[in-house]
Amino acid sequence: MRSCPVCSSEFANFLPLPSHYFEMLNELKVSYSLEDFETLNTGQYSCPCCHSSDRDRLYALFVRTFLARPANRPLRILDIAPAPVLSRFLRSMVDIEYRSADLLSPLADDIVDIMDMNLYADNAFDLIVCSHVLEHVPDDRKAIAELYRVLDTDGVAILMVPILLTAQATDEDPDEVDVNVRWARFGQDDHVRMYAKHDYMSRVRGGGFELLELDSRSFAEGTFHRHGITEQSVLYIGTK
Repeated sequence: MRSCPVCSSEFANFLPLPSHYFEMLNELKVSYSLEDFETLNTGQYSCPCCHSSDRDRLYALFVRTFLARPANRPLRILDIAPAPVLSRFLRSMVDIEYRSADLLSPLADDIVDIMDMNLYADNAFDLIVCSHVLEHVPDDRKAIAELYRVLDTDGVAILMVPILLTAQATDEDPDEVDVNVRWARFGQDDHVRMYAKHDYMSRVRGGGFELLELDSRSFAEGTFHRHGITEQSVLYIGTK
């Protein structure tokens, strides 16, 4: 039996990744497979009840299992480019102050450029969720520095990007305009880079963060399988 930690539903299987991702990459004859990405379960991708992705479920597991709460005040959360399902999960938590931020979306609480978050004070948040955002940003190092600035000294940041495990170096070009080239090189039409694991970790640490890698061994045995998360998945947690 499978279980979703976002909506607490139980069922036999999660749903697979939609076929158009495979079709697009096959059409472009790319050199990598979707199974080469570190945290992506193509066969058990989305919850049939709440539609959470495998990475949404990984973040929910972290929040349920490891997240420490301040003793005498609400938990201050910044959710950047919020995923609707995870946003609802975070908003449902008790005793929180939640802000969502996005450069373009009118659904976000704040219109914010992650490379210059002057709207927020230093040390303003206890939990930051920055999931699959940095691969869109022209200067990810500026964005990482801003994330570090607004995270409180005892806070934690979920810092996730698509990582291609077969990549030897990060491939990036913010000026590339050809949609098919961006799909082929970066895995999506609105991405500007494809990260190699060692380089991504180096960039995050270069921005000041201590970086923790939580894998299946960090959770109880069988947790990843039960919740539809691949054994090669890794959750990156940044701290000061």
